[in-house]
Amino acid sequence: MSLLELFIIAVGLSMDAFAVSVCKGLVTSDVRPLNMLCAGLWFGLFQALMPLLGYLLGVNFSSLIQSVDHWIAFILLFLIGVNMIREAVSSKEECEDTDTCSSYAFKVMLPLAVATSIDALAVGVSFAFLSVDIIPAICFIGVCTFFLSATGVKIGSIFGNKFERKAEIAGGVILILMGLKILLEHLGIISF
Repeated sequence: MSLLELFIIAVGLSMDAFAVSVCKGLVTSDVRPLNMLCAGLWFGLFQALMPLLGYLLGVNFSSLIQSVDHWIAFILLFLIGVNMIREAVSSKEECEDTDTCSSYAFKVMLPLAVATSIDALAVGVSFAFLSVDIIPAICFIGVCTFFLSATGVKIGSIFGNKFERKAEIAGGVILILMGLKILLEHLGIISF
């Protein structure tokens, strides 16, 4: 997998965390660098850990399903992408408890970090089937998510929720296209 492909996947995976970070910025009355750092660390760490877990699971089963691994990678990325788009276009409930939404406490950030990184677990399984060098990949995904999440908090405080849905839709489309590219490459239809 090329660096450009990895970058595209990292950005696609980061979109959920970015959207949540924008929401955090919306409800935080006075965004400080510590708020940005907190969001970046939580989301970046979990976006790096989940693909590692998925990769470790996938490596253990890759020899059993190597003949269909490209289909699995395509299906996983396609489903993740469709789900991101579906969530972006469905009506989302606004946070009613502003104190809870604006909190950066452990009990608030942990579930958000886990929820926004579940997609990355499935991508990690795909990485195992594609024999991706996992350590640089998870570091790249984690760093990308860190910067996008930290920036998202600031953007949320400045621009409001204008770009939240567009970012999630873009992330979903990117993952679908990456899955399609992997499938077409393995079927010999295209080559890069």
